[in-house]
Amino acid sequence: VQLQASGGGLVQVGGSLRLSCAASGGTFSSYVRGWFRQAPGKEREFVAAVKRSSDSTYYSDSVKGRFTISRDNAKNTLDLQINSLKPEDTAVYYCAAGRGIIHSELSNPDAYSYWGQGTEVTVSS
Repeated sequence: VQLQASGGGLVQVGGSLRLSCAASGGTFSSYVRGWFRQAPGKEREFVAAVKRSSDSTYYSDSVKGRFTISRDNAKNTLDLQINSLKPEDTAVYYCAAGRGIIHSELSNPDAYSYWGQGTEVTVSS
């Protein structure tokens, strides 16, 4: 499956953005899907994920209550609504997909086999 992320941009503190990930070459809903981000000089970190077989969603503590992950299986897309942006949210955001990822590995980027190219989010203060 090929992934294409979009929707990043420059936004002020407290603003919002909606990131989108479009999948092709496979049925996106058959994968565990997630969003990660990587700030300059830092390791890639987990943001949110949704399991293949349920509507259950999972978030890192740093974004819980501000970010919402959603999927449209008919359109083969995965979105990330990000609100109340903070300067520390500045990063390149990546969508990812994988199969056979157990619950304890949802936040591990090495568990995901497929990655989009990333979309940059910059939060200005």
